[in-house]
Amino acid sequence: MGVVTSRDGTHIGFTRTGQGPALILVDGAMCFRHFGPMEGLSALLNQQFTVYTYDRRGRGESGDTQPYAVERELEDIEALVTEAGGAAFVYGISSGAALALLATAQLPAIKKVAAYEAPFGVDSSRTLLVENYLPQLTELLAEDRRGDAVELFMRLVGTPAEMVAGMRQSPVWPTFEGIAPTLRYDGTIIDNPQEGQSLPSTFAAQLSDIKAPTLVMAGGASPDWMRNAAQAIAKAVPDAQYRTLAGQTHELQSEVVAPILIEFFTN
Repeated sequence: MGVVTSRDGTHIGFTRTGQGPALILVDGAMCFRHFGPMEGLSALLNQQFTVYTYDRRGRGESGDTQPYAVERELEDIEALVTEAGGAAFVYGISSGAALALLATAQLPAIKKVAAYEAPFGVDSSRTLLVENYLPQLTELLAEDRRGDAVELFMRLVGTPAEMVAGMRQSPVWPTFEGIAPTLRYDGTIIDNPQEGQSLPSTFAAQLSDIKAPTLVMAGGASPDWMRNAAQAIAKAVPDAQYRTLAGQTHELQSEVVAPILIEFFTN
């Protein structure tokens, strides 16, 4: 494991594998290096790239200096880009996709960016499953009700109640509770996810500053609202490419996206 120190002194744990141009992978909610899709994806990419997977702050082996601000996570990515030699490609999924795009808008050292299904609500095509999600989440975390906070998030993303009940009894549940406070970070990045009728104006304005080649993707089997959000993002980024991945959902298969990323980042 490697460690970089972010601008505010927070230690960020990372793993570097492979060879070639640097590629940083940015996780979404409830995921970190050894829990989620990025470790497996890294193994499919590290013949072409030097791949950096890392624990976003508050997860895994990374610190969690308070107070939180989205800018601190952008500085974490900046520290990784510096570690990579001062230039890198970036790929993010879900809330990590939004984070990757924001970092690219601010950091000229990011040379290309790919983003999959940043979960913004941009129209009325989604049935809202949890109202006032971020205020509810913040209250639960303030009361240290971490399990209930995780359950609220799972309700938000449509996990059936019986499945949540089963997961509460599973060995993985303590891991979820351990990183539950970071759900507030993801909610802050997305700005009260899925409740809007358009991209948040501040986010859209930042997207317009992106100069790097950009690929925005969504799954063909994902709900309409996710594809609509991805298309709205692609329209907000100058000269971005948009691509629908046939048969894919938010649980994107690494074997499907890896060749697409290889093509995009090497051409």
